[in-house]
Amino acid sequence: MTVTSQTPDLLADFTAAARRYPDRVAVLSDGTPLTYAQLAQRVAARASELGPAPGAVEVPAVRAPETVIGLLGAVTAGGAYCPVDPAFPAERRTAMRKALAAGVPDGIAYVLFTSGSTGEPKPVLTPRTAIGTVVASLRELFALTPDDRVLQFASLNWDTCFEEILPTLTAGAALVFDAEAHTGSFPRFLRMVEQRGITVLDLPTAFWHELVRHLAEEGRGLPACLRLVVIGGEAANPARVAEWLALAPQVRLLNTYGCTETTLITHAVYVDSDTATATAGVPPIGRALPHVRELITEDGELLVGGPALAAGYLGRPEATDERFVLRDGARWFRTGDRVRREPGGLLFHEGRLDHVVKIRGVRVDPGEVEAQLTRHPAVDAAAVVGTALAGRTALVAYVVARDENDDLLGWLRARVPAHLVPSRLIYVPELERTASGKADRAATHRRYAPAGRAAQAGKAVNR
Repeated sequence: MTVTSQTPDLLADFTAAARRYPDRVAVLSDGTPLTYAQLAQRVAARASELGPAPGAVEVPAVRAPETVIGLLGAVTAGGAYCPVDPAFPAERRTAMRKALAAGVPDGIAYVLFTSGSTGEPKPVLTPRTAIGTVVASLRELFALTPDDRVLQFASLNWDTCFEEILPTLTAGAALVFDAEAHTGSFPRFLRMVEQRGITVLDLPTAFWHELVRHLAEEGRGLPACLRLVVIGGEAANPARVAEWLALAPQVRLLNTYGCTETTLITHAVYVDSDTATATAGVPPIGRALPHVRELITEDGELLVGGPALAAGYLGRPEATDERFVLRDGARWFRTGDRVRREPGGLLFHEGRLDHVVKIRGVRVDPGEVEAQLTRHPAVDAAAVVGTALAGRTALVAYVVARDENDDLLGWLRARVPAHLVPSRLIYVPELERTASGKADRAATHRRYAPAGRAAQAGKAVNR
C-alpha cells in the first residue's frame, strides 16, 4: 500500500496499525476473524483492481468485511467511496448514480447523500484531509486501544458507521459484525455483546432509549466487558439518563453531536452524575472537539468551521453557497440548529431554525417527502411533519388527493429509502396556508393531528 503526499492520515494510520499488529483480529464477522495482515492485503488487492484515480466507487452497503475492504480500497486507489444500499429502490439508486455522473473532485474520500427539499438526494463531498483529521480526534475521544472491540451497528449508508469503522481500524482494535445485533431482541443483543467481548457501542439515541427501558424493566445491568457507550442523532431523554446512571455507573456515556457536512462528531460530553445534576438532567451536546471551530449567530444558529468541513454538495452550487458561508474571512457550515451556551461552556440544543427532523438519527427534510408525494398523479398537495409517535420521532404526511384508494405509501416505498416513508399518511380536504399562500405544515398538523381518523381527516393510513 503506497502512501503519497496526497494520501490522508487515515491510510497512513491504517497502514501503521496493520504493520504493528499483523496477527491481531481487525474484523470479526459472525465469529470469523480477519487479521490486520489479511485485511491490508485484501485492501491493496482491491485498490489494484480499481486502478489509479477511479473516481466515485460504488460499494454495496452490506454488513460484511467486503464493505470495509471496498471503503479502504477505494480511498487507497485515490477514489471516493460511495455506499449504495442494495435494498434501496431502483429509482433511488438511479438518482444517486445520476448525481455522481457530474464527476467527483480530487481529494475526496467519500460521498454520502443527505435529504434535500427538491426531492432529489443531495451528495456531500468529504475530503480526505477532513476524515483523516476527525478519525485521529475520535481515537483520542474514545480512548481506543488494540484491546478494544467495537460493534458495527450503524447503517452503512450514513456517516455514523465511520465513527465505528475508521477509529477502530487505525487503533489496532477489532471491528465486530454480528447478525445478533440486528434481530430486534434486546436479550439476544446483550448476550452477543457479552459473548463477543464488545467494549464500545455507538448507538442511535432512539435505540439507546429502548435499551435503557429494557434494562430498567428487567432490573439488570450491562455486560462487564462494556466500557463506553456513544449516543447521538437526537436529544437524550432526561428520564432515560437518570435510569442509565443508576443501572450502569461503570459504563461511560458519551453524548455527541455532528452533521454530515462537518464530518462525524464535532461536539461531545461525557454524561455522569455530576453533569446530570449541573444540567437538571438535560444532556448538553457538549463542547467542540479540538479540531472544531464554532460560532453562534445573533439568532442562536450554530456555525461550525475548521479543517473537517465538507467540500460542498456535488453539482449543487446554490445549495453549497446557502449552507457553506464565508464570515470574517473563514468558511463555516450553517447547521440550522439553534443552541445556547451555559456559563461552564457547554452547548445545549434549542431546536431547529427550519423544518428538518431526525428520523432514526438520520436528517430528513420534509420537503423531500412532499416533493416525492406530489409527483403522484392523484396528489394535489402534501404537507409532512415530524412528530412523536410511540416515543419516537416519526413522519406524518397530510395529503390532498383526488383518489384516496391509491397505495401512496407503497408507491413511495418503491422510490425512496425507508426513512423517507411516513409512518402515517392522512388524507385531508385541504392544507392550512400562510398569508402568502404557502402550505403551513405546523398549522395543518395542529388542525388534523387530533383526528387521525375518517371523521375529520379522511382516511388515515399507517405503514
